[in-house]
Amino acid sequence: MLFSESFQMAITALMANKLRSLLTMLGIIIGVGAVIAMVSVGMGVRSNVQTSIASLGSNMLIISPGSSNRGGPRGAAGSMTTLKYDDAVAVKNKIKNIDYVSPTVSSSYQVVNGNQNWKSTVYGVTPEFMAIRSLEVSTGSFVSKNDLDKRQRVAVLGSTVVGNLFGTENPVGKNIRVNNQPFKVIGVLQSKGQSSMGQDQDDVVYIPLTTAQERMQGITYVQSINVQVSDSTKMDQVQEEIETLLRQRHHITTGKEDDFNVRNLTSIMETMTQTTTMITILLGSIAGISLVVGGIGIMNIMMVSVTERTREIGIRKALGATFFNIMTQFLIESVVIGVIGGLIGIGLGCAISKAIAQFGGFNTVITVLPILVSFVFSVGIGLFFGIYPARKAAKLDPIEALRYE
Repeated sequence: MLFSESFQMAITALMANKLRSLLTMLGIIIGVGAVIAMVSVGMGVRSNVQTSIASLGSNMLIISPGSSNRGGPRGAAGSMTTLKYDDAVAVKNKIKNIDYVSPTVSSSYQVVNGNQNWKSTVYGVTPEFMAIRSLEVSTGSFVSKNDLDKRQRVAVLGSTVVGNLFGTENPVGKNIRVNNQPFKVIGVLQSKGQSSMGQDQDDVVYIPLTTAQERMQGITYVQSINVQVSDSTKMDQVQEEIETLLRQRHHITTGKEDDFNVRNLTSIMETMTQTTTMITILLGSIAGISLVVGGIGIMNIMMVSVTERTREIGIRKALGATFFNIMTQFLIESVVIGVIGGLIGIGLGCAISKAIAQFGGFNTVITVLPILVSFVFSVGIGLFFGIYPARKAAKLDPIEALRYE
C-alpha cells in the first residue's frame, strides 16, 4: 500500500512540472534512441558483409596467383601468371572432399547491341562456376561443357547488362558484340543485387573460359581458381592439401615463397564478423555516453526537486514518514523518468533506424537485444543517479526542513 501511494505521489510530482520532467527525460530519450539506431547500423553493416561473402558461394576457397618480385619492386597481388587450367584439373582429380572446381579469367570490355553499348566485366568460366557461385538462370541456359570444348562465342548476361542493352526485350538468341567480336546470348541470370561494397553483381557477362583465353585475351594461364568444399569442417584440411599439391606441381622447394595464394572465405567471414561486431560495440558505446549524461541530468533535477520540496519533506516526516518512505518516493520519481524516457527512446531509435534504411539507402537491422539492454540501462541509470538525491531528502532533519523557506 505504501509503495502504491509513493508511486502516485511521484507521478503527481512529475505531472506538476511537465516541461521540466520532459527536459529531464530528454537525455535518456536521446541516449536510448542513439544506442538503438547506432547498433542497428552496425548490425546492418555486418549483415551486408555476410550476405556479400555468402553470395560468392558457400564453403569457398579461392586460389589466386602470387605477386611477382623478380628484378625489381614487388608487384601487386595476383600479378604472376603461374596458375594453369591443368592446376584446376589436378585439384579436382587429386583432392578429396571437393564438389566443384572452376578456373576463371576476367577483363573489362565494351558490349554492343545495335546502337546500344555498355562497358561491363566479362568473365571466362566453366559450367561448374554456376553451382559454386549459386547462380540461377532466369531465361535460357548457362555455359556448357560443349561450349567450353568448342570455344563457342556464347554469352550469359547479368540483368544490368540486359537492361542497358535490350531494355525489356528478351535477349536470348540475339547477337551482341564483345570487344568487337560477335557473341550469341544463350541465357540471362537472375538478379543478385549489390554487394556490401556497393558493387553491382548483375553487371557481368559470362563466356566460356577457353573462348576468353584464346579468342579474347590470348593467354594460356588463369587468373583464379574457385573451389567449393563439400564439408565446411574440412576447409582447413582441403586448403592445406591444395597448397601441398600446387607446391609440388610448381616445383617450389622448402623455404621458397609460394607463387600462389589460397584464401578461405570462411576465415574471411569470421574476421569480418569480428571486425563489424567491434564496430557495432564501439558505435553503441559512443551512443551510450549520452545515457550517462542523461542520468546526470536526472540527478541534477532531483537535487533541485529536493531543495524545492524541503518543507513538504519536513511535514511528511513530522506526520510519521520514515526514512524508507521518503527514499522510496524520490527513487520512484527517478525510475519513472528512466522508464518513460526509455520507452520514448525505443520508439525514437526504431524510427531513426527505419528512416536511415528508407532514405539513406542503407540496410539496418533492429534486434530485440539492444532494445532490452538500452531500456534496462535507462531504468538502471534513473535508479543509480536517483539514490543520492533520495538519500539527501530522506536524511533531512524534520525541524530544519519545517523552518526552510
